[in-house]
Amino acid sequence: MQLNDLISKSLNDERLTHDEIVYLLSLPTTSSATYQLLAASRELSGRLCADKAEVHAQFAVNLAPCPKNCMFCSFAAKNGIFKGSTKLSHDAAVTAALTFEENGANAIYLMATASFDLTEFCEYGREVRNRLSSDTILIANVGDQNAQGARLLKDAGFDGAYHALRLREGSDSDIPPDDRLASIRAFKEAGLIVGTCVEPLGPEHSNEELADLILFTAAHQPAFSGAARRISIPGTALAERGMISELRMAQIVAVTRLAIPHVVKGNCTHEPCGIGALAGANLFWAETGANPRDIKEKTEDGRGHTVDTCRAIFNEADWQTLEGPSAFFK
Repeated sequence: MQLNDLISKSLNDERLTHDEIVYLLSLPTTSSATYQLLAASRELSGRLCADKAEVHAQFAVNLAPCPKNCMFCSFAAKNGIFKGSTKLSHDAAVTAALTFEENGANAIYLMATASFDLTEFCEYGREVRNRLSSDTILIANVGDQNAQGARLLKDAGFDGAYHALRLREGSDSDIPPDDRLASIRAFKEAGLIVGTCVEPLGPEHSNEELADLILFTAAHQPAFSGAARRISIPGTALAERGMISELRMAQIVAVTRLAIPHVVKGNCTHEPCGIGALAGANLFWAETGANPRDIKEKTEDGRGHTVDTCRAIFNEADWQTLEGPSAFFK
């Protein structure tokens, strides 16, 4: 295969095949070919969003041991990181959302553990929606939902949902992959715009697995796709598998961008990093409250970034950042 031909194919919005994606993923991370990939992704990503990167912001309405037992998540009951259950007051949730809006976040996400009551979650959403500007984008990050649950989210004022079929779903989690697929369909049928990602990336995942998931996200034409590495939770079984480097993650971010249709404007990575921005990531997240990659109850005291620090990382990679509501969710 010829690298230049594959890059030209992508820039012309022609679909890459599974074998072509595997080939790009197999390039050595420190090779000039991989650096060429990063440059091509950055060029394409910038062109599709008029060189305006976005910073979205997420806060958790609750923290509790989760029975879904995703091995990569600090909330998993069997990981034993968090023992008790807490939740925000509605006033605190509104304050968190308004603070993110005031700080210039392009979209605001409310997150809850998978077992959190959906009716109560929608009450949070309704109160937040009523206090935000009418054009502020509000996104739900919740567990799997059927058609009725998806409609409840839409009626509560949410514009979209984040939902991903994670790598090795069903073996590294207690969630059947079909439940993730059904939820994505339900969200879209209810009129919610879905964002997704290839995650959580670990060193054990083969290039073939990654290509499968990249093509899966491409097929759904989400508001954004992208790639995010797994952050090791100390003392857990998955921590023994290790972590990939930011450079490897950047390579996967770039390949994902090149393999995704141009109608998908967003290309995320997490956690925010300069090399991800260089590789064509145009979406980062700021976070407060509980965080599935953190062992602190308030991630603002740990791994979480602020809107301003996310913008600063983008600026260091010569990105501008968008002012106003997200263009990815329009």
